Amino acid sequence: MRIAARYNGPPGSGNGGYSAGLLATALGLAPAEVTLRRPPPLETDLTLVRDAVAGMGRAMHGDDLVAEARAAAGRPDAVPPVPLADAEAAATAYAGLLDHPFPTCFVCGTGRDDGLGLRPGPLPDARTATPWHVPGDVDEVMMWAALDCPGGWAVLAPGRPYVLGRQSAWIDALPAPGDVCVVMGRHVGGEGRKAETQSTVYGPSGAALAVARATWIAVS
Repeated sequence: MRIAARYNGPPGSGNGGYSAGLLATALGLAPAEVTLRRPPPLETDLTLVRDAVAGMGRAMHGDDLVAEARAAAGRPDAVPPVPLADAEAAATAYAGLLDHPFPTCFVCGTGRDDGLGLRPGPLPDARTATPWHVPGDVDEVMMWAALDCPGGWAVLAPGRPYVLGRQSAWIDALPAPGDVCVVMGRHVGGEGRKAETQSTVYGPSGAALAVARATWIAVS
């Protein structure tokens, strides 16, 4: 398994959602829960180790455990949606436009013109919403990525960056290239340095295409 440099999150490491989805897909796990044990390295060959008895697998860099995946359980409820116009309005208040901890993030970075271009802006009830113009190369891995940052921006704030620690995803259907989806996020709990979030991708018809839950870790 190899994470191309294009799919970075923080500088020098893979976007958490994309990296998690790449591992889950490589192992054939769906739905899956992926735990990131260290920042996923870019442009580096990672060895996949499968444990059929335990029903899980790992991505290794030499002797270092990068990530592990297993079947997911306990599907979360979908984050209630808003109309596309409301998501577009929320995106204009995206906090990352003024202060982004990782401006080159493939999913939500403001310094990218070749990423997913998500701008998860706040709603009055602590949800986030953003439109998503679906790219031509959309696949399940890209869906994992789209489900990532909208949850994170429900807890991210200036001077309080978080990185993805664990993500579980249930992908029911893919949008078509060129579709405009609405992606929702919300903060649902946590304590200390950990925050728990949920996210949902809605297709143009209003149907929920995928849901996820995640654990985010505050970093200095």
